[in-house]
Amino acid sequence: MSLEVSLASLKLKHPIMLASGVLGTTPNMLIRAYRAGASAVVTKSLTVSPREGNPNPVIVELRFGLLNAVGLANPGVKNYIAECLEYEEAMAKIPVIFSIAGAKVEDYAEAASLISEKGLAKALELNLSCPHVHETRQFSEDPKLAARVVKAVSAVTSLPVFVKLGLTTNLMEVVEAAVKHGASAITAINTIRAMAIDIYAKRPILSSVYGGLSGPAIKPIALRVVYELYQEFNVPLIGVGGITKWEDVVEFLMAGATAVQVGTAVYRRGLKVFRELVNGLKRYMKEEGFRDVKDLIGMAH
Repeated sequence: MSLEVSLASLKLKHPIMLASGVLGTTPNMLIRAYRAGASAVVTKSLTVSPREGNPNPVIVELRFGLLNAVGLANPGVKNYIAECLEYEEAMAKIPVIFSIAGAKVEDYAEAASLISEKGLAKALELNLSCPHVHETRQFSEDPKLAARVVKAVSAVTSLPVFVKLGLTTNLMEVVEAAVKHGASAITAINTIRAMAIDIYAKRPILSSVYGGLSGPAIKPIALRVVYELYQEFNVPLIGVGGITKWEDVVEFLMAGATAVQVGTAVYRRGLKVFRELVNGLKRYMKEEGFRDVKDLIGMAH
């Protein structure tokens, strides 16, 4: 039985990856997630300069998911790379995807260049769609801007370039622009802009008012987006949004995803979730007579 999949030149032992923003805050956590069973790990979104992010509270736990407004807090690309180099031997053996974000096209290109020259990354994921950071969100709402970012990054790196997009009204046009200008894969979807109110304090709970909703609440939406993208574009898709059970993994594969990313489920249940998902996928394939996981991709079409 083969669980191997490929995203451009990135070969994975199975389709279940760690999503950006959950445990990717330190290289040590990335290594732990990989050893716990993730096939690849994505860093927290990094910017050229360090960002403090939003003041607390930045996370709200909901019945059906999580609301977060961390605000792209990160130590900056150079500081993060310096920390990674302390674990260089371990990092070299792991499929690490560096997530990058920025306020300008040049920010993405500079971050991509800095990361590529150190040789630690196996791919880049461009966060063009953080729902509570306007500077980043603009890129997923404007096909021309998205195209400029992908083109600029592709010009400075030979690494596969994955483009992470959120839920926008012109998503198809943005994906078309990204693919046309060099995207190796599309990651869909990012968290969805949402909010929560404290009825006793009588004000929004998050310091930034709005945050990004993740978890089971957005899974049917993410699944629909992956299904539609598979119909329209000949590019690998990475499904993300509310994957908590192995059945969810199978659904995303059948909708057209080549791989999936898991975030909120790791936050809620810990690192054991990766092995649980992989084992469930294996059992399903055995029971249903599938010898290669790639045979599942797009089957619902």
